[in-house]
Amino acid sequence: MPTHSLSPTRHLSLADLAAILTESPRVELGDDARQRLADCHAYLHRKLETSDAPIYGINTGFGSLYNVSIAPEERGQLQVNLMMSHACGTGHEVPQELVRLMLFLKVQSLSYGHSGVQVATAERLLAMYNREMYPVVYEQGSLGASGDLAPLAHLCLPLLGLGEVNYQGYRLAATDALSLFSWSPLELQAKEGLALLNGTQFMLAYAVEGVLRAQRLLVAADVIGAISLEAFGGRIDPFAEQLHRIRPHAGQVEVARHLRELLAGSELQTQPRMAVQDPYSFRCQPQVHGASRDALAYIAGVVETECNSVTDNPNIFPDDDLIVSGGNFHGQPLALALDHLALAVAELGNISERRTYQLISGQRGLPTYLVAEPGLNSGLMIPQYTAAGIVSQNKQLCTPASADSIVSSNGQEDHVSMGANAATKSRRVLDNVEQVLGIELLTAVQALQFRRPGRSSEALEKVVDAFREEVKFVVRDRVLYPDLHKAAAFVRKFDWQ
Repeated sequence: MPTHSLSPTRHLSLADLAAILTESPRVELGDDARQRLADCHAYLHRKLETSDAPIYGINTGFGSLYNVSIAPEERGQLQVNLMMSHACGTGHEVPQELVRLMLFLKVQSLSYGHSGVQVATAERLLAMYNREMYPVVYEQGSLGASGDLAPLAHLCLPLLGLGEVNYQGYRLAATDALSLFSWSPLELQAKEGLALLNGTQFMLAYAVEGVLRAQRLLVAADVIGAISLEAFGGRIDPFAEQLHRIRPHAGQVEVARHLRELLAGSELQTQPRMAVQDPYSFRCQPQVHGASRDALAYIAGVVETECNSVTDNPNIFPDDDLIVSGGNFHGQPLALALDHLALAVAELGNISERRTYQLISGQRGLPTYLVAEPGLNSGLMIPQYTAAGIVSQNKQLCTPASADSIVSSNGQEDHVSMGANAATKSRRVLDNVEQVLGIELLTAVQALQFRRPGRSSEALEKVVDAFREEVKFVVRDRVLYPDLHKAAAFVRKFDWQ
């Protein structure tokens, strides 16, 4: 099994994370990360031995209780109390693949050596990651500022032998799971609970997964849109290089180039066209898909920066003899990006549903609802209804979470990002758009059959053939929901590159 070594001097890219997710390497602390953790922990404890100055969350209470002094002998219990009291998650469980990401990203942030935790604490989190022992975490409970407090409390409770974990298909009490490996609960030291709970790793895990999925959907949308264009009898002219050279948004130029490549060699494009212009949902794919590409480039940059950041508080700088309370836990950068992600992906679904609508409407020589004997058969009438209902829901989900803020902690935390809500709803939008694109693909491949014996390009015919292995032509009415589910699964799993 390959090994990934965490190093504070190595830039972690989204491509690195994609490889880690697909290859599942063992992850360990690099020597430089281990040294930084040890140096920071030692510095902090020397500071506490030589100074009585208040340091937030280390020898004081939390939030609005910052002015309450904590005696030296109670500092360890302070951190345990923090972990227990803040584990107030509710709602659905976070999927295990995202919990896995949270564990990785939490250790990545700690590895820079500005958080004051023991080496043993980071190692235990990595041991859980490597053993595929995933804490039970809940979706609701974070305001996206002061860090993702409740989700991260649930993530880290098992360090103390508290909470629950999912392990090899079983739900176990954390204390029982630890005993499987003869692990003792950790004894938290000053600041460790705060370092573990402060941070944006809940939002960030959703954002990382969301960007990687959205990157696939951008390619899928181009390919499926090209098949729809062929089935509809659409024109390649709107994708001409000269046209996009005079409005050179990067995403627009890239989509136009991609569509030209996908359609290259198509026999269908040599046949006489039935209309001078196509509806916008076909003609304006470079402009619409391209704008989503540009948005995703911005979002990916934000997410990659956050993956290489320290997001707890206060932060410790041993080389500068400095401990500073700040606001790096505030999730506003991710909240705005996640809201933007939902909107950019939802637009892929909006224009996709319109192409589906055009294909079933009985235009350009295609039968109404793409079936023989319409009337006796409803054909693909209702999949479009399903797509329409989904894109309508997406419009509701695209209401920005980051536009909201609710005062908490007796006014001390008076502006919050609501990035956790942006994270969970963006994932729902991604799920929805995978289904909408699946419905378009089902419809486009059905419509393309009525253009036979004409052939599309080799690139597109390969996709059609692969899809036909999963979903057969609709000759007459049949129960369609299994086909819709298979179509969404195809969009998720097919290699679109």
